[in-house]
Amino acid sequence: MVVDEYATARPAVALRPFVARYTGYRQRGLSPSRHRGLPSPHLTLIFTMDEPLVVAAHPDPRQAADRYPALIGGLHLAPALITHDGSQSGVQVAVHPVGCRLLLGVPAGELAGLDLPASAVLGERFVEEVRERLRAAVDWAARFAVLDTMLGTLVRSGHASSPQIGYAYRRLQLGSVSISSLAAAVGWSGRHLTDRFRAELGLRPKEAARVIRFDRARRALRPGVVLAALAAEHGYADQSHLVRDFRAFSGCSPSQWMADEFAFVQASASGADHDGWHD
Repeated sequence: MVVDEYATARPAVALRPFVARYTGYRQRGLSPSRHRGLPSPHLTLIFTMDEPLVVAAHPDPRQAADRYPALIGGLHLAPALITHDGSQSGVQVAVHPVGCRLLLGVPAGELAGLDLPASAVLGERFVEEVRERLRAAVDWAARFAVLDTMLGTLVRSGHASSPQIGYAYRRLQLGSVSISSLAAAVGWSGRHLTDRFRAELGLRPKEAARVIRFDRARRALRPGVVLAALAAEHGYADQSHLVRDFRAFSGCSPSQWMADEFAFVQASASGADHDGWHD
């Protein structure tokens, strides 16, 4: 029997400063496949329900391939390679980097470029309880409610990050802005902003801006889309500029990514957008 489920939801209101969305997935009886986990504006937190998550290649090539019951991945600038043998199930949590400190207990900068067992940050008991509750839940709404409850217990009081860093990241998400303008807006020098931004979030402001722009362009890329028009719409100098960024962040050309990714997504009845790792 073939099972192919895919669901997304926003978290409870109280969690929205920390979590952008939940993505649930469950497949059985499909062909073995692989998927690129692309750089994204969010950290990745994945709780599997049954089979472990198989990471065949990490953004940092020094990390060996491994299997994870639950995983935390920091912001990164290179793709991960995820494989499965036809069966996989779990929930991905897209974590806002500015809220990472209060949700996970560490700044996003400490996780940059890394994939770690979630238990190393959240504790083995917490991770196993989440997984048990997810397996016991009757549907995706119930599973997302489990995450609302369990993640809600993690939220700490205090400042998510400095107001200056929070402002700078939100401004980068709105679109093109010079680092000098950002620095002037928060009353810092460009160098001080870059140093503080990288320490807190794990990327330099220019790197974060590139990832944000790439993420938007990648989401809009579909068969039949004219690359030159896509590049112009998303702030690239020209089509070549877009292709260079795509190769840097995905390890392949836009056409190769579409050929691989839409073959992957075709198995999903929802046909929903995929980004980052599974969503």
